[in-house]
Amino acid sequence: MKSMYRFLLLTRSLEERLESLFKQGHVIGGLYRCLGQEATAVGSAWALREGDWLAPSIRDVGAMYVRGLPPIQMLRQYTARDLSPCAGKDNTTHFTIPELGLLGPISPLGTQLCVLNGVALAFKQRGEDRVCLTYQGEGASRTGASHEGFAMAAALNLPIVIVLEHNRWSFGTPSHVEAAVEDWADTAGAYGLPVRSVDGNDLLEVFEASRESVERARAGGGPGVIVAETYRMLGHAQHDSQKYVPPEELEEWRQRDPIRRFERVLLDDGWLSEAGLQEIRDEVDRELTEAVDIVLSESYPVSESARTRVFADPALDPPEPWTRTL
Repeated sequence: MKSMYRFLLLTRSLEERLESLFKQGHVIGGLYRCLGQEATAVGSAWALREGDWLAPSIRDVGAMYVRGLPPIQMLRQYTARDLSPCAGKDNTTHFTIPELGLLGPISPLGTQLCVLNGVALAFKQRGEDRVCLTYQGEGASRTGASHEGFAMAAALNLPIVIVLEHNRWSFGTPSHVEAAVEDWADTAGAYGLPVRSVDGNDLLEVFEASRESVERARAGGGPGVIVAETYRMLGHAQHDSQKYVPPEELEEWRQRDPIRRFERVLLDDGWLSEAGLQEIRDEVDRELTEAVDIVLSESYPVSESARTRVFADPALDPPEPWTRTL
């Protein structure tokens, strides 16, 4: 319980640091935050075990920390440092770390489910009791690639769990414009998949539903869908002022803040005192302060490395470059 709380705090606090770095000009590219959705990512990833694979969406960085990604790597990634997972060539969560079971998201929405299906199919064919977990916003779930992914997972009975994050907004489009359904759990019926709706801002409810779906998939029960009812508390990215959101709607969801809610659980059930909560806050703050100082002292990649670590062939000038013409 204490560790889960720490991951919630770490997720939000790190993004607050990144917002400051963005305003100071240190972030290269855009900044995408998951304010209000931390419980969905942390609670679902907590249901996995070593050897499982996870494909996060852009707002599921908390799940990546749960799987073992050092927070300093996310700072390096956003600031395009040479030591970042992409060596300064891309930002956000666009990287894969096989040893952590992390499959990086793909910019065209809905496609990562298709890719992760391949991982799940390999697990099944090898007879391994390993499970895959991935995320989609309701907007991404309306793409053709997503439909193909759902259909394939269901038809092949793959060991994969899909968390559909109903956060109410796709860029600036409200979710009720994305589909004619009132209950997003109904979308799973088109594929014949079991589905469970949860309060995506309730960490323990997300965890329990995820554990149930993950263990069913691990036992050969096939895919499952979890619809997390949550809310994107900020614009699509840092440049989006979110003026299209009704103020009263935003305030309603602000009162359902997942971190404040979990703090009440920890206090009411005797897991932590107010002093204990503050101790974890201070610990996270010290860790991130040190990480920011380290990252800002590190160098950007040198220009000579622009064509390295891009293709499998490490040679800069192979005899037959990939751009060859017939």
